[in-house]
Amino acid sequence: MYNSNLNLNLYKIFYDVAYYGSVSLASKNLMISQPAISRSIKKLEEDLNVTLFYRTLNGMVLTEKGKELLGYVEEACNSLKVGEREMMETSNLVKGKLAIGCPSHIAGFFLFKKVADFHKEYPNIEVSVISRSTKELVELLDKHELDFIIDTSPITESEKELTVEEITRSKHVFACRTDSKYEANSIKDLVDYPLILPVPHSSHRKRLNELAIENGVKFNNVLSIETSEMIASSILQGVGVGYILEDVIKKDIDAGVVKVLPIEETLPSVTINLVYIDKYLMAAPKKFIENYLRDNK
Repeated sequence: MYNSNLNLNLYKIFYDVAYYGSVSLASKNLMISQPAISRSIKKLEEDLNVTLFYRTLNGMVLTEKGKELLGYVEEACNSLKVGEREMMETSNLVKGKLAIGCPSHIAGFFLFKKVADFHKEYPNIEVSVISRSTKELVELLDKHELDFIIDTSPITESEKELTVEEITRSKHVFACRTDSKYEANSIKDLVDYPLILPVPHSSHRKRLNELAIENGVKFNNVLSIETSEMIASSILQGVGVGYILEDVIKKDIDAGVVKVLPIEETLPSVTINLVYIDKYLMAAPKKFIENYLRDNK
């Protein structure tokens, strides 16, 4: 039964204080005075007969009961966001929004053409593509600031019920400029070449290191680079032999500017996944997934 005495504003204020961990920041966001914020939190604690926050010098820290309540309030806020979008958007995609999270190097070869085709077909849908770390993308998905994510495995940063579907796979290669002197049939042939590799803490580099150890290989001349885009640029500038996903440089390979070295060992590949929370998918993301992802593997 609906409780007509339920004060939703108290829960909204609680949510913002919990989110920011600060009465002053919540006050600025809600445009409510700090004393009014404090009174609202006290009122909610009295109504529920629990302590929701520890008041510390560093801000407001949730108690165990506060954390428990936040889970319910967060779910309610998310449901309201979905309901609001459901009311505003139309099933025939005359209007609506689509927010996709995808690392830039994957977006470059896998996503942007699909987004362009979708936009041509549904020009009134507001599309945004956000590039962040996997952890940050999952956090945005949890907050319903993204409709879905396209990223490589593993996806483990969320406590929510995520659906993870394999969309495609992409393999790593060693590549260099076509006009370079570098030739290799095995990773053993690469030991003294200038190699452009992902940074040591990346999963791609760790898997390559495991393969090298299995084959008794230690690379001697290594330049570690953070992003696939910079590795691709270094290859094109003739810096050395780069270790990269083949799809990232496929256009350069097809143009004859870059060559792939025929390494006999099986190099690691990656799984590219579609990640979403099923019950929160709206009309626009559903259409994109069905027509441009699942039908175009």
